[in-house]
Amino acid sequence: MNMFSPHSGTPAWMNQFADPNAWQTWMKPPQIDTRPILSTIAELGASIDPADMAQLQQDYMQQLCALWQDAVAGKPIPVADRRFSAPEWQSNVWAAFNAATYLLNSRFLLAMVDAVDAKAKTKHKIRFAVQQLIDAMSPANYLVTNPEAQHKIMETKGESLAKGITHMLADLQKGRISQTDETAFEVGRNVATTEGAVVFENDLFQLIQYQPLTKTVFARPLLLVPPCINKFYILDLQPENSLVRYAVEQGHTVFLVSWRNPDASLGHLTWDDYIVEGVIKAFEVARDISGEDKVNAFGFCVGGTLIATALAVLAQRGEQPAASLTLLTTLLDFSDTGILDVFIDEAQVTLREQTIGQGGLMPGRDFASAFSSLRPNDLVWNYVKTNYLKGEEPPAFDLLYWNADSTNLPGPMFCWYLRNMYLENNLRVPGKLTVGGEKVDLSLIDAPVFIYGSREDHIVPWTSAYASVELLNPGQRERNRFVLGASGHIAGVINPPAKKKRSYWINDKAAGSADAWFAGAQERPGSWWTEWAAFLEAGGGKQVKARKPGSKKYPEIEPAPGRYVKVKAE
Repeated sequence: MNMFSPHSGTPAWMNQFADPNAWQTWMKPPQIDTRPILSTIAELGASIDPADMAQLQQDYMQQLCALWQDAVAGKPIPVADRRFSAPEWQSNVWAAFNAATYLLNSRFLLAMVDAVDAKAKTKHKIRFAVQQLIDAMSPANYLVTNPEAQHKIMETKGESLAKGITHMLADLQKGRISQTDETAFEVGRNVATTEGAVVFENDLFQLIQYQPLTKTVFARPLLLVPPCINKFYILDLQPENSLVRYAVEQGHTVFLVSWRNPDASLGHLTWDDYIVEGVIKAFEVARDISGEDKVNAFGFCVGGTLIATALAVLAQRGEQPAASLTLLTTLLDFSDTGILDVFIDEAQVTLREQTIGQGGLMPGRDFASAFSSLRPNDLVWNYVKTNYLKGEEPPAFDLLYWNADSTNLPGPMFCWYLRNMYLENNLRVPGKLTVGGEKVDLSLIDAPVFIYGSREDHIVPWTSAYASVELLNPGQRERNRFVLGASGHIAGVINPPAKKKRSYWINDKAAGSADAWFAGAQERPGSWWTEWAAFLEAGGGKQVKARKPGSKKYPEIEPAPGRYVKVKAE
């Protein structure tokens, strides 16, 4: 079951917004029809026992009749869902009935999925597709069934409707839904503002070295490798929530890789290029400028997979350049990839290989559409309701501005990554992969490791992040430290101590599984950043005079954040 169109990679349920008659779509809700779902289930070789289906239908009709009787009698119909929490839903019995009926339909469709007899992965795909349908069909998403939007039209004498249409037409021009006021931010002006300079660049990345904020610094520098799927400034949004600035304030000489946003001229690049000409080159320059043999290495998400692979390649060459390794929400063992598993199977990977595997680009807009589909109520339909139906202006939010700043990936690199990591899980097997002419064996990396996972992460399940404990420093598990933070993939990571938000869990005792580790963990309030700072300090070496960016061999090229991060995928 392919949730993407074969050309654009856009989820099928979002294609309605590319339709010139899209206004008709959000003016009225679609009708629920289980026949396509049953047909898809059959196509996948799955089935539902007729007796189970009959019982589901019987239960459904009983509950629907009870709702109808309450509505006819004018009885209050409670609707326990935040999408229908506004007074307009509760004060109108028929609006409440419509919302309650929708929730009943949702439960019925999900119960159908639960009754399907199929393999776990097939059932996971069916559930994902059905959930997309359910979320899209909410009466809150359509003008004729949303009493909030109707009330606002009357209250504003039609102004909200006019603004909503204007917003929708503007988004059709962009090809995506606006989640924030994008005019409120500019890279280098009020996001990515930590002072520094680009000290090296090639076709693949720029290396930024940041200005010190302390008189002395730890001798060993800190090298940050962010994911190449997004822009680096998620780590440097604004001063109060910048992990980059926090590290500089702790007395570290910070280097950061700013990946280039590839265009067609870079569509030939491979995973090997990202390792050899990217991460390994960044290690070389950081060590050369600092004069240190070892650096503290840091990787976030795909950046963690890249930096671990690079360190394994260097280990085969007899080099151990990492004094320590930090991995944030990183997959090294791809046995459980969470919800992303619905997008990846042999057919879909083969399709990508046939279209862009030998050259071309994986467009950033496809990534944006796929990630939005993981949380459609929050990242799609919420904005349909507020921006279009109610005509409201999206608020200014730095994280959502970053989220909309898409990046492309070279097709060969992306396809290799999909097949060897997500599909075949080859990285965890010593010697299975060859990168940069070397057999990759993660167990050869000789450095203490700080591993972080987010408890509600839907992209890197925290139990999968924990699996890195078993792959690194085998036989010396005490060198690996795992910390679990609250919230999700991004919000859990970007949690500065000054805000005193959320919490985290620690357990320094070795455990054979993630569940066993958590059973013995202690929850602490606030940010995990302080735990990480203590870990880095242990590997920082002696104090030396603070270093200005660059050197004679590597003079400053331009001020941070540099040119590469400002290039738009469009």
